[in-house]
Amino acid sequence: MAKFHFPPWVNTFSLMVIGGALAGAAYAGAVLFYGTLPKVMYTGYQPEQPVPYSHKLHAGELKIDCRYCHNTVDKAGHAAIPPTATCGNCHNATLGPDGTLAKTAIHTTSVKLTKVRESLASNESIQWEKIHDLADYVYFNHSAHVNKGVGCVECHGRVDKMEVVHQDKPLSMSWCLDCHRDPTARLRPLDQITNMEWDPELSGEGSREKIGAEVAKQLGVHPNSNCSTCHR
Repeated sequence: MAKFHFPPWVNTFSLMVIGGALAGAAYAGAVLFYGTLPKVMYTGYQPEQPVPYSHKLHAGELKIDCRYCHNTVDKAGHAAIPPTATCGNCHNATLGPDGTLAKTAIHTTSVKLTKVRESLASNESIQWEKIHDLADYVYFNHSAHVNKGVGCVECHGRVDKMEVVHQDKPLSMSWCLDCHRDPTARLRPLDQITNMEWDPELSGEGSREKIGAEVAKQLGVHPNSNCSTCHR
């Protein structure tokens, strides 16, 4: 019986397949490497804002609750950017009916607050720069997290120590999944949601895992990595 011989083109085709597989692996590796770089994930992103607002002063030193300005985080899917009227509650330079400034008027002539005064006078919004910006195909609900025991610090870092806010976490898919698959250690009592200094071990309340497990049981939090949770 005559021996079967593969046609000559098979050798070329085999080399093409092997080369394509190697090129594909190299491409996937490059995408994985580049896609996880801090500059790609925007970790550390710190845009200049139209008004030099200090979270370190307001949230840190003055202990103003996050929800005073971002008043929809526990009620809606998005965290509202405060209207200038909120700033005006403390920094309004307009005169009252008796011709005097409001008692809460603070730094009413500060150059740094010029745009705030202009916005209050013109009723035109200040164009703040968004810092934490997820991809359009990702659905994120602030209230669902806040009302289930996920503190602000878990995603935003120690904002109370930031003079200028920056993106502290990568907000990548793998980073989110780490929490969704094992949320216990990241949960806290609802009355500690905005307390960025909360540390149950230092205060003698117990370990974070134990308290997190209690919160999870109380609020019905379960591990969840279903794709449709974020990609709808």
